[in-house]
Amino acid sequence: MYVIRLNEPLNHERHKMKISVEVHFHSVFVFLWSVTCWGKMSMQGRNTQLIGGSTLESIEVIRNQSKLFRGECARLIEESSKACKRLQVDDNERLDHRVRDIQFVKKELELKLEENISETDGLIALQDRVTKAVETCKGPLRVTVLCMDERNKRHPSEKLHDEVSKELVKEGELTKGVMSLLQRVVKQITEQIRLNQTAKFDLEQDLKEKYEAHHLDTSCATMTPHSLNNTQMLNPTTVPPSSPLTLVEWERSSDFNIAKAEQQKTNSVALRALVESLLAQTAADMQKQFQATSTALQQNVQQIKSAKSQMEEQLTKVLSEFASQQKIRDDLQVAITENEHFLSLAQARLELRKQRPAKERCHDPAQSQLLAEVGQLTNQISKLHETVAESEEQQRALVRCQLELQQNIEVKANLLYVDEVICNQHRAPTVIHNF
Repeated sequence: MYVIRLNEPLNHERHKMKISVEVHFHSVFVFLWSVTCWGKMSMQGRNTQLIGGSTLESIEVIRNQSKLFRGECARLIEESSKACKRLQVDDNERLDHRVRDIQFVKKELELKLEENISETDGLIALQDRVTKAVETCKGPLRVTVLCMDERNKRHPSEKLHDEVSKELVKEGELTKGVMSLLQRVVKQITEQIRLNQTAKFDLEQDLKEKYEAHHLDTSCATMTPHSLNNTQMLNPTTVPPSSPLTLVEWERSSDFNIAKAEQQKTNSVALRALVESLLAQTAADMQKQFQATSTALQQNVQQIKSAKSQMEEQLTKVLSEFASQQKIRDDLQVAITENEHFLSLAQARLELRKQRPAKERCHDPAQSQLLAEVGQLTNQISKLHETVAESEEQQRALVRCQLELQQNIEVKANLLYVDEVICNQHRAPTVIHNF
């Protein structure tokens, strides 16, 4: 049997050609063997012995075998030529399909790259706006600090924590919070720009490889057996060795870069929308708070005379609440003492039960109940102590309120000059614009 062995890896078409060749040779072999046997049987009576030991009939058989073999070889050559052409057509079709696949992925990568660049430019412009907004906040904050400093210059007995002070503190905290928030936003935008640039780098590297692969596969598609001598082959030493990727892995590689770029685009769009909303909201909050502080100043001037009586009334309520808080604190101490007595009793019972004989020291329901009782009483005592501490804190807060009210009642008239004249002079030129 004649079998053609190919050194290169067999694909589907080459495998079919190999089987066809083997079948043809096997058929030829069987046919020739049959002809030989028939010739021998039909010519046994007229064999003419030659000097070399052969006969004319055997030589005739060999000649016929050679003639048949030549015919089979010619058919094999023709079939091999057709198979090569089919393989060439299949190769070209698959290379063309591969080129189209690469071209499609290239367009996707180019689109994502354009979107990435556009989003990055938008983030850079937005970053400049946020940076300017941080600078804009410094003016209102300076005015707020000046007002607070002027009010703090009063005599210690005149320093009361009124609505104006609260609004000023809120205004200062809000402005500082907005500045801090915007500074964090600048960092977030910077980080998102970095992520976009990372995705851009991956897209550009992928595009570079796709351009090279597109060029090489296009060149492969245009190659013919006659153009091999004129083709410039790649130097194998310049190509880093690596394991070949499957088609799925190849698709996943670009899909990953595209998905990463799309994710960063989505993140950028969401971040820009969030920052735009944040800029509008923070500006509105600052304007609202600035107006609230100004309104509080005006109302404070109008309510100075009536504030004294209101504070005196509030002082009475504070003193009453302090007394009530003191009573509840005493009740808590009594409850703690009572619970400690019960805890001591349960612990004494447990200690006494330890003296039982060894065989009687079982974990019976009574033992379980005592252990549970110790745990429950311990928790109750701890909770009561925490409540006492909270009560003490409430009493301290009430004492602070009492002192503040007393001070405010005494010095209310001195606030008029600070609030109506000095603070209004600082705040009048200040205008908070949208960021």
